[in-house]
Amino acid sequence: MEVLGGSLICIIGALVLIVFVFLANAIRIVPEYQRLVVFRLGRCVGAKGPGIIILIPIVDRGIKADLREQVREIPQQTSITKDNAPISIDFLWYFKVMEPTQSVLQVGNFETAAAGIAATTLRAVIGGIMLDDVLSQREHINNQLRTRLDEVTERWGVKVTNVEIREIVPPRDVQEAMNRQMTAERVRRALVTESMGDQQAAINRAEGTKQAAILSAQGERESNILRAEGEKQAQALRAEGFAVALEAIYNAAKTVDQKTMTLQYFETLKNIGNSPSTKYIFPMEFTSMLDNFLGKTSSKG
Repeated sequence: MEVLGGSLICIIGALVLIVFVFLANAIRIVPEYQRLVVFRLGRCVGAKGPGIIILIPIVDRGIKADLREQVREIPQQTSITKDNAPISIDFLWYFKVMEPTQSVLQVGNFETAAAGIAATTLRAVIGGIMLDDVLSQREHINNQLRTRLDEVTERWGVKVTNVEIREIVPPRDVQEAMNRQMTAERVRRALVTESMGDQQAAINRAEGTKQAAILSAQGERESNILRAEGEKQAQALRAEGFAVALEAIYNAAKTVDQKTMTLQYFETLKNIGNSPSTKYIFPMEFTSMLDNFLGKTSSKG
């Protein structure tokens, strides 16, 4: 009985193990970013997932395909440019599986195949471009690489989304020439910047001198205007005073008679007589005034 019981336990344990192995091989949990390409007796039945997938042990076989965008590095490749200059380039290429079934059926290992095609495509692209263009047209080279790689991988159900050149290493003599060119360019820019600064300073000084001259001229003009206005007002005041004086003289002259004028002439003659002059000039009116004065004097006598 003990032997029979032990054998029964062994059989039950074996059955449990078989069931466990069966379930482990039959039940697959596929995440959202993967698909399981199922082959049944060697024939592809399509991509399954996501979720729980039941496989028939021994009959079914599943191959996983990752649908996420992947990135791979192409190590440095030495290529010859159109002008026969050796140059080393390494780049990254990004791809995404669009059709899981085709990526499994059409190529054994599309990543290895794509890496080899990327290296040969790089050499072909660089071989048609001059060295200066290789150094200055990275974006153009990226687009050419992406287009050519995508043409090849499209039949595998893989989409090349992007290609980025990471480093370009030109020959040593080219690097030295580039360094000398960069130094010369920096010196040129410094000289240009310095000359532009001198030019701007000269312009500023000239502008300052111009503004100072304009302000000085404006000040001089305003000063002349003020002096002219003052002189005008002074002349007006003098003319007004002269007019008032003439009017006063005129008013006073209206009350003066012939005797007063004659006496004034005599006073003038007295002043003339006191002068050291030996020649005297008498106006013609003086004799008539003297006759009038003498006549009036005799009549009174």
